[in-house]
Amino acid sequence: MNPAGNKPSLLAGMHGTADLKALKPEQLPFLAEEMRHYLIETLAPIGGHLGAGLGVVELTIALHYLFDSPRDKIIWDVGHQAYPHKMLTGRLERMPTVRQYGGLSGFTKRSESEHDPFGAGHASTSISAAYGMAAGRDLNGEHHHVVAVIGDGALTGGMAFEALNHAGAERRRLLVILNDNEMSIAPNVGAMSSYLARIITGKPYTQAKDAAKRILEKLPGGIEAVARRMEEHVKGMITPGTLFEELGFRYIGPVDGHDFDHLLPTLANCKELDGPILLHTLTKKGLGFSPAEEDPETWHGLGPYNVQTGEPIKSSGKPPSYTQVFADTLADMADNDGRIVAITAAMPGGTGLARFARRHPGRCFDVGIAEQHAVTFAGGLAAAGRRPFVAIYSTFIQRGYDQIVHDVCIQNLPVTFCLDRAGIVGADGATHTGMFDIAFLRCLPNITIMAPKDEAELRHMLATSLQIDGPVAIRYPRGNGYGVEQGEMAVLPVGKAEMLEDGPDGLVIAVGTRCRDALQAVETLRREDGLHLGLMNLRFIKPLDVQAIDRHLKPGGLLIVVEEGTTQGGIGEQILCEAVRVGWSGPFVHVAMPDAFPDQGTQAEILRDLELDADGIVARLRRLSGR
Repeated sequence: MNPAGNKPSLLAGMHGTADLKALKPEQLPFLAEEMRHYLIETLAPIGGHLGAGLGVVELTIALHYLFDSPRDKIIWDVGHQAYPHKMLTGRLERMPTVRQYGGLSGFTKRSESEHDPFGAGHASTSISAAYGMAAGRDLNGEHHHVVAVIGDGALTGGMAFEALNHAGAERRRLLVILNDNEMSIAPNVGAMSSYLARIITGKPYTQAKDAAKRILEKLPGGIEAVARRMEEHVKGMITPGTLFEELGFRYIGPVDGHDFDHLLPTLANCKELDGPILLHTLTKKGLGFSPAEEDPETWHGLGPYNVQTGEPIKSSGKPPSYTQVFADTLADMADNDGRIVAITAAMPGGTGLARFARRHPGRCFDVGIAEQHAVTFAGGLAAAGRRPFVAIYSTFIQRGYDQIVHDVCIQNLPVTFCLDRAGIVGADGATHTGMFDIAFLRCLPNITIMAPKDEAELRHMLATSLQIDGPVAIRYPRGNGYGVEQGEMAVLPVGKAEMLEDGPDGLVIAVGTRCRDALQAVETLRREDGLHLGLMNLRFIKPLDVQAIDRHLKPGGLLIVVEEGTTQGGIGEQILCEAVRVGWSGPFVHVAMPDAFPDQGTQAEILRDLELDADGIVARLRRLSGR
């Protein structure tokens, strides 16, 4: 790895930020080139969030070159773009383990490094966290810098503007860097705009501006008001940052985020300013790898790929994913039902709704990173006679919980929440694991909750949701289905479970795709241990089929509930209460996720560790039965 020609590798000597600070400014572009090459090569066999990292290499180098982490706090929003940050803060040699079992997190993580002052995984949090740290610094009588780096996509989240509004009003020293990699605010980058950015961060300009402010304050009221209106009018014509200025921030930029000659002096000047500053940098997502530059959405986060061709390496012959089945089914349904509309919160590709949008462009809404708005917007559509399907990852719908309660469930509006990535997600770890939706949704009146055992049943549940005049949630996992014949859609009897096996020694009740592993476990125990257990596919988490459960309980026999959600508040609690209510007594086990956040790894590795796969269920039942 020596893209700088005859010069020795700079990256190999990066064991911490002190090594970076020892470099000369003219060496930094060579380091940036090496870092890009290393990222592209390292992530090829394992995948990861490549595009975002490639886009912030120079910005990351400049921040660590000028600021003193970990004393100075640098908070990366979401964390997708933090790979270069990890490389410069002592984690270079462990980068091949990123998002792997036992390896580095794909996001910033407080327990991983002192250079990660705040954990991330969901968008739009960095400014709030940074301002909290700035306030804490001032209360503690400290004087270090606090920097938040937020992307233009994350800035669409309402929480980011709530933080800007608060920070701008209180005037504490804070630097917010807007990493604009879509050029959506100010597309023109050139010598003049960068020159102006350096000028307005310099002391002569800021001193003159402060002097003018003092003069304006001494003018008679009427003249002062006219002067201020003229100032804002002129500023609005020549400056794209009027909104941020109105929120109380000093706006600087836009600056070319890939040019050290502009970045370094501008950031150095920002360090000397008081109060809240917003530095607007323009970057290109995926810079340095043409496939990622040309298709930034696909290359935001993906699996292994071929470095030479840029083609993702896909396993051939796998069944379609649950996401794909959902998207195709919903598009088919919309062909025959003009009421159907679809909503995504900045994830048309991840949720599959890009497929829906191509077939029904006028009926698919991308609301940006705004889950709260997505839910209430769906409620409004439902109140107007439409049938909205809101496709959001289970972990992200947590952000819209209050809206689900007040704006959908209380009003009993027919909104269907399609909760992708429910349960174990794998490489993205705790921040993206969908482990709480069963617990926080089943307590809500009016809602119907379903979980399919396979992709065919997912199609049936989507069709069934249209027949329910009220809120519906369908949870389904990440990854591929089983390849079962999907066939025609059918409407399921609402609230009715499906009995898959019967047996005199007890009852296993499985939720969703845990049915397949539970079936394997039941067959193993029957064949090897002579233990004959019944197996129920719950189908409906709410309403619960208490009649079927009561009917198939075995007096004194085993009762096992298997769900890919948390034990605390899971459906297993309600099933046990129902069993006790009707007089059942016997051994009970709740095979579910413990009261702890899982680490990253493959889905199979995490399911194995939690004993939620077939072998784990067998082991649990053998321990329970004394075999």
